[in-house]
Amino acid sequence: MHKFIVFAAALALAASAGAQQKLLPAQSEINFTIKQMGVPLDGRFSRFDAQVAFDSKKPEAGKIDFSIDLGSAAVGDAETTRELKKPEWFNQAKFPAATFSSTSIKATGPGRLEVAGTLSIKGNAKPVVVPVTLTPGPAGVTTAQGSFTLKRVDFKIGEGDWTDVSIVANDVTVKFKLALTGI
Repeated sequence: MHKFIVFAAALALAASAGAQQKLLPAQSEINFTIKQMGVPLDGRFSRFDAQVAFDSKKPEAGKIDFSIDLGSAAVGDAETTRELKKPEWFNQAKFPAATFSSTSIKATGPGRLEVAGTLSIKGNAKPVVVPVTLTPGPAGVTTAQGSFTLKRVDFKIGEGDWTDVSIVANDVTVKFKLALTGI
């Protein structure tokens, strides 16, 4: 009986701390677009993970931590994809992951959030604000999607000769669609 009471108390404490969601990677995607010599070039990340604690009734109490395996980036052809891992670009050997950690979540309307946080890439941390739309779906799965633009040079993505933004644009548009359970 004592173990049951301890277990029930632990569940109650966990529930009061905010609901815990689970990312469904197979139903999720993170894509990016950059212009090279004025031509859009689309890419994607195939490996990422998130820890999400979110209560739709109290979004401001939520917390989101996200990591992206930079070695999973693919863009254009195989040669271009290999280049991304090199020190001038992602320096994947030294910095294997990009991370995002929320500092605040604010409801901006029904099913809409503004998530502020710190994005870290290659050891460079910058504040970002990401608009997110939540769409409930079947089987208790909610889709969180949005997009934001980052300045690649701020994160030292493209060093040396590649800091010239006339060849590879500075703006990178990141788009995501994340399937989450428990929202």
